[in-house]
Amino acid sequence: MPLSSVPTDTELHALALDVASEALQQKLMLVAAESCTGGWIAKVLTDLPGSSAWFHAGVVTYSYEAKEALLGVNPKTLEASGAVSEETALEMVSGALARFGAGVAVAVTGIAGPSGGTPDKPVGTVWISWKRRGGYGHAQLFHFSGDREAVRRQTVAAALTGLRKTLTE
Repeated sequence: MPLSSVPTDTELHALALDVASEALQQKLMLVAAESCTGGWIAKVLTDLPGSSAWFHAGVVTYSYEAKEALLGVNPKTLEASGAVSEETALEMVSGALARFGAGVAVAVTGIAGPSGGTPDKPVGTVWISWKRRGGYGHAQLFHFSGDREAVRRQTVAAALTGLRKTLTE
């Protein structure tokens, strides 16, 4: 599925099935740390029957304070780089692994719109990061188009695609 298109529920479900299969096969628990998706990644994953065998937790951290308290994001990182940044995404994914004890994590932070964008970080700017326990975090910048739902759907699809890749590498 090209990430430039807006994925359907069926496509998101198929991606979730792939992630579930890999996590189950590897006996890894997964955690999702979400900002702009508001828990949508966790919803898509836990829509699958039996998800408790491989899905450990999901946390939605919209505010700076929530990112700090629930994921251990450094306030200095937020001040210097902002919530929508590579640095914050990497601290979110590392914090999710550390705080929830899972084997693999994904974190998303971005600007879904319709407001909140700036010339440097327009609406559709999203950072997604992935990390396995004991490994190095990886973050990727995306620029999605469309309305709020389109940006969020594309973010969920990219997050799941990256999780699948993280699990199969």
